[in-house]
Amino acid sequence: MKTLFQSVRRRMRNQLNNVCKGLKPLLLLVFHNPNLKVGAIATPFRAWIQIPKLRLGFNPIPQSVLAIFEAGSLPVMVVVVFTWSGVTFSQEARQSPPAVELAGSQLLTISSSVVGRDYNLYIQLPRHYEDTTRSFPVVYVLDAQWDFPLVYSIYGSQYYDGFVPGLIIVGITWGGPNPKYDSLRAADLTPTNAKQVPQSGNAPNFFAFIKTELIPFIESKFRTKKDDRTLMGSSYGGLFTLYALFQEASPFNRYVLTSPAVGFDNEVIYSFEKQYGEKRSSVPVRLFMAQGELEGGMQGFEKLVDRLKSRAYEGLKLQTRVLENIGHSGSKAEGYTRGLQWVFERPSLALDPATLKQYEGAYEISPGQRARVFVENGLLFARGPDNQVAALHAEGNDRFYAKGFYMNLRFKRDTAGTVASLEVETYNGSMSLKKVNDGL
Repeated sequence: MKTLFQSVRRRMRNQLNNVCKGLKPLLLLVFHNPNLKVGAIATPFRAWIQIPKLRLGFNPIPQSVLAIFEAGSLPVMVVVVFTWSGVTFSQEARQSPPAVELAGSQLLTISSSVVGRDYNLYIQLPRHYEDTTRSFPVVYVLDAQWDFPLVYSIYGSQYYDGFVPGLIIVGITWGGPNPKYDSLRAADLTPTNAKQVPQSGNAPNFFAFIKTELIPFIESKFRTKKDDRTLMGSSYGGLFTLYALFQEASPFNRYVLTSPAVGFDNEVIYSFEKQYGEKRSSVPVRLFMAQGELEGGMQGFEKLVDRLKSRAYEGLKLQTRVLENIGHSGSKAEGYTRGLQWVFERPSLALDPATLKQYEGAYEISPGQRARVFVENGLLFARGPDNQVAALHAEGNDRFYAKGFYMNLRFKRDTAGTVASLEVETYNGSMSLKKVNDGL
């Protein structure tokens, strides 16, 4: 039916185009003969506008327009013909608008000998990547055909707010002409072959591809921190993320997953967890898991959470959330946001009061403008010239940061060991503030 409609529409357009072309000589005659009576051209008009009906079996020209021609109103006829002509010819010449691209992203392709398939890689490099002295953690995102734009956006906002460091984002999806994503992900992201999903069970090969081919490929092309890798996935992607977690010598140390398909193949994921737990008592990773409140499967999600907590794996930093009023697909937006915040959460050290007391004082931003640092209830705070106050969290003895802001601070000492200045890094740049007194 769609093909028939397109054929009819194409024929209609061609016929209307021919009508307009045929009317051009007549219109030129009218303009060169202003005294020509309308009646002299009414008959040719009536004949021309019937051409589509003779060819198509019906007349696509609206009845209201036919009435204008029948009335013989020359000025209106001229306007209608030129309007039709403009629309017809503009449709013929119209080009597809340019595609929208994600700024700073790039596309690479890798052919896997393990899986026997091509994969497309969507890459986003971080701010300041041009600084060749720096290297960056990598976040590997499954189902990039859907989730790369989402993670791209989430990362930008979380970086601006200071929750995550500069990251290289690598989205993994299937290459080749017209890939059937639903079928391919059901194969690569599932650990065993389930009868109800005939193509399932290729996760072992897909994991081997990531570990032995993809990661070396990325690390050969970009300046990465080779001990800092994150894996993210949802649904089948969440199932694969758990499968990767329970593999010996997994290359990842941070995991973010939402709505994992833990019920797949009679909850087979628990057999992998059991085998892993029997061999190891420690899991030195940060793990975030979330489930939408409305998506169903809550009992299975809670069972998984209880299992991991009961294992008491040494080194496992686990956070879980049930996302209020959220369904299955929607769990990714909030889940990925909170997941990145959790797995990249910075330390907040408790420093002794004597150390904090050294940092109290006024720091000059510019002549007449000062920031003040003070201690309250065992915590360090900074107040700007606008009287806004931010709590400062200790990342080291002299290094601090503010949550929810891109603001990193470091107190510097002079040769005598006295605090002399405060280095402040914000999203827009850095500055050095000289300490101008020791008290408030």
